[in-house]
Amino acid sequence: MEEIRSKSGKSVRKSADGKSIRSREVSERSADGKSIRRRNAGVRPEEGKSARNRSARGRSGRTVDDERTSRTRTEGRSPDGKSINQGSHRGRKKRKKQKNSLLTNIILIVAAAVFCVSAFQLIKIGKGYYDGRSEYEKIRELAIKNDKKEGTGFQVNFDELRALNPDTIAWLRFDPEPAVINYPVVQGKDNEEYLHKTFSANENTLGTIFLNVDNNANFLDENSLLYGHYMNDGSMFRHLEDYKDKAFWEANPYFYIYTPDGQELVYHIYSVGEVLDTADTYLTDFPTNDDYQKFLNMTKEVALYDTGIEVTTADTIVTLSTCTSANDDHRFVVRGVKVKE
Repeated sequence: MEEIRSKSGKSVRKSADGKSIRSREVSERSADGKSIRRRNAGVRPEEGKSARNRSARGRSGRTVDDERTSRTRTEGRSPDGKSINQGSHRGRKKRKKQKNSLLTNIILIVAAAVFCVSAFQLIKIGKGYYDGRSEYEKIRELAIKNDKKEGTGFQVNFDELRALNPDTIAWLRFDPEPAVINYPVVQGKDNEEYLHKTFSANENTLGTIFLNVDNNANFLDENSLLYGHYMNDGSMFRHLEDYKDKAFWEANPYFYIYTPDGQELVYHIYSVGEVLDTADTYLTDFPTNDDYQKFLNMTKEVALYDTGIEVTTADTIVTLSTCTSANDDHRFVVRGVKVKE
């Protein structure tokens, strides 16, 4: 191997076959006489690239790779080309989650409020039923005597009843069924007074069985009207609807009215059915016998079934009326003709 110099002053080594295997730059001097040493002594390409990268630092002292990373981050992408806007995405997701959580909480609060109000109303209704039933049980215990062993039968103490309520005019009873209809009867100053007032003058949805204000309290009118509520707990006139079934009527065809003067009025049920609240069923005044007979004929024609009982103008009837579960403007009525005093 021999070393030769080129015209530029570079030293070049050659192998025995004359090929160059390394080149080196020799020292040169600049115009001001300072030595500038530049080398390029057989550096490998990889090492040259690394050296250039190491030497290519910006004023901030960061390498090219650092600059590239910074630039890609500024552009919203990571060095591998993927988006790094995860911070803002997580922020939006968190805000959306908070908003959904707030909406869910509001819905839960509203639902809880509705539940509480509904529960309160149910408790209030249930308490009203309980208070009403308890009151009428106490009234029965106070005013009713029914001693079959002594043969006295069913008796009503009207003195006790009138001491509690001066509006007392009668007692209504079904026997044997529906036995739950076993109540005192009053007559108020109008047909509104006892709709939501019990016999003892307590405010309650059960109200009281009452006689139509236009009727005479002695039940001598051609058509006397008694009103009572249709209660979901089975009290008051709820079980009048049992008479929709003809078999039930056949087993229980009578009801009884007791008066303060000691009478027991027996009524034979001859017509049951559903009517409008404005129907002629509620007429109480008939100018002539012919008008009254037409009325009686109508009550039989609109009945659910034929009882075969004849009613004439010489008879007086009592109409028991209550609401229905189907419609607010419909009424269910049971009509009885007096057969015994």
